[in-house]
Amino acid sequence: MSDGAVQTIRVVANGLTFAVDRCGTGQKFALLLHGFPESKFSWRYQLPLLAELGFTAWAPDLRGYGGTDRPGGVAAYAMTHLRDDVTGLIDTARAQGITGPVTLIGHDWGGAIAWDYVLEPARPIERFIVMNLPHPKKFAAGLKTWAQLRRSWYMFFFQLPVLPERWLAADNAAVLGKMFRGMAVDKSRFPRELMEVYCRNALQPGALTAMVNYYRALFRFPRRARRAKLLEIPTLMIWGEADTALGKELTYGTGELVRDFTLKYLPASHWVQQEAPDEVNRIIRDWLTPG
Repeated sequence: MSDGAVQTIRVVANGLTFAVDRCGTGQKFALLLHGFPESKFSWRYQLPLLAELGFTAWAPDLRGYGGTDRPGGVAAYAMTHLRDDVTGLIDTARAQGITGPVTLIGHDWGGAIAWDYVLEPARPIERFIVMNLPHPKKFAAGLKTWAQLRRSWYMFFFQLPVLPERWLAADNAAVLGKMFRGMAVDKSRFPRELMEVYCRNALQPGALTAMVNYYRALFRFPRRARRAKLLEIPTLMIWGEADTALGKELTYGTGELVRDFTLKYLPASHWVQQEAPDEVNRIIRDWLTPG
């Protein structure tokens, strides 16, 4: 799909069937991991850019989301399984003849998975791009402060049984639309039609429980990646500095943990790649094609 068109395909990886938005036909492989409560659709602006830059780019619905399989139980959403999904998707791409170097891209929960993966990669990763999710060492330190604990209240609320799903589902998942628009700086980027895409996905049978189970598994099955290890993979962090869920201070000092680190701030919210797509794409283009 080198013309920039996005095609939805289904692929089997790590024993699950994933719905994947694919764009491009290049030998380089880009794997884009979305966050909560989003979907593969959140990468709609970046996929054509990556195709233009010579990548085959895949943006899957993560396990439990959208058109991807939803295994039951909290344990199925532990980080070890999420890591295995990344490995499985890379292996599936290889089996399809996409054999070039891998760029891993993540936002929010997808960023958490990606950080864990690049710190202990099961498959070689050439480059790493992360948006609005801090290094795990910085996030762990942040959760020891009242400022970040107040922002992360929902992580603790999501540990309750049943109630979080009922709250999220109420009034056709209206709270999800409020979450996007309420946090956004440029609210015009989040019209009703866009909110309906995310709400429909979330209201599929079992989807909200799967989405919340990421947070439950985070508490019940903690996994500590090698946080103190110096990351050698070239890393680009793009941060919407008007993020009300994750404080900008969580980015400070990341350069001490990553050998080749580039940090770019944008006057946008947590939903940075959707709210400021032109600016995000310009930064990605410049970083991937220096000189």
